[in-house]
Amino acid sequence: MTAPRNTSPVRLLVASTPHGAALLAAAADAGLLGTVRERLLLVANTAPVPETVPAPDALPGFRPLRDRFGRVLSWNAAVAPLHPGAWAPRPDDAPLWERQLRSLWGLGDAAVELVVERVEAGPGQALARIFPDAPLDVYATGLSAYGPTPGRLDPLVGTRVRRLLHPGLVPGLRPLLLAEFGVPAEEVPGRALRAVAARAARELPDPGAPEGAALLLGQDPHAPGALPPGEEERVYGRLLDGLREAGHRAVVLAPHPAAPAHRVRGVARRAAELGLELYEPQDAQPVEALYERLRPALVTGRSFGALLAASTLHGLPASHGGTAVPPAGAAAYEGGGPVAAVIADALLPDGAGGPDGPGPADTAELAELAGLVRAVAFCAQPRVNPGLRGETERFLAARPEERVRRWFPRRLLASLALPGGLPTGLGTVVRNPAVRRAARRARALGRRARR
Repeated sequence: MTAPRNTSPVRLLVASTPHGAALLAAAADAGLLGTVRERLLLVANTAPVPETVPAPDALPGFRPLRDRFGRVLSWNAAVAPLHPGAWAPRPDDAPLWERQLRSLWGLGDAAVELVVERVEAGPGQALARIFPDAPLDVYATGLSAYGPTPGRLDPLVGTRVRRLLHPGLVPGLRPLLLAEFGVPAEEVPGRALRAVAARAARELPDPGAPEGAALLLGQDPHAPGALPPGEEERVYGRLLDGLREAGHRAVVLAPHPAAPAHRVRGVARRAAELGLELYEPQDAQPVEALYERLRPALVTGRSFGALLAASTLHGLPASHGGTAVPPAGAAAYEGGGPVAAVIADALLPDGAGGPDGPGPADTAELAELAGLVRAVAFCAQPRVNPGLRGETERFLAARPEERVRRWFPRRLLASLALPGGLPTGLGTVVRNPAVRRAARRARALGRRARR
């Protein structure tokens, strides 16, 4: 007869970025992680070539987070030589992996709870398979909380998710991530997030920049919608031009921790041509800690979630510098779509002068933004959010102006039989179920051909 399982749970918290580790530490400080037998931080370095970039626990600023967790484990070491971000076990192998990890991590027969950033891919997906009885909490570090779930999730997994933790970067805007499963969203208090950042800031080496320098954020090169290196270099060149024209003379460059060094060489050259003093921290550092250490005169770049955090949570002037623009073509909607760019465009200025934050949106502005975000979410994932079709049709029909329609490629609207996609007379034809099935098959064939 099998012995009863230990009912005092062990909680595994997965972090693949410094932002994730900081949010989990703040959630612990705010009492959102509850009391368990043991709280284990599972660090995953999910870069395409993990050996080329430091893991989150190897970056400056991690040490002050360490005491929130009983032990720090390595997901990379547990699954080596398999890739830590791309691998998930086959269903028949999952029980073997559970026995292996329970032995490796000393879990015994304890019940397991999981806190993961993504449950549809990466370590979160793998762990959800390996521990099939584990309840799930999902967290979002940036604006992804307001976008759709990136793909249809297995209901056996989606119904295990108990809540969505997020930093509340847009007060009053309701998250859509995992909403199809009725998952409640819970904000991690801003004061806890800022306190974690301030404590980490005390551990950072002095970047040597003068007071009032601007902070230029690098993008995550592996994020959905990330610019290729050549286009990224041109965009950051334009941002430097804007900073120079606005009177800034010193700039601190904060590359993303996952970005290889060669991606920022062009930025240094352009800064020298403009006569700007460019300061780059010796090691990649969490931007939230840099906010508190530097208190920059302006934060700019194309990392929209980090820009909203600078403004909303840290009270700093922030600007997207004209980088929050509609994507080119319908293909860019595969996945989460341009939700983050839509929000940044609505709430942040595009100039390099930068006011003191966007300020709270009034009720009418928030309702307009919510309608736009939900329409974009439907277009990005119509099969995930079919209930948003009627709302999206009404929103688009009532807003033919360019400032709204520019976010919706005409070809995409046509494929979904939405207002603005086709001349009025053809609308009833495209809404025919047989025609729509044929269009879906054609889109699927097109995606396979592109791959």
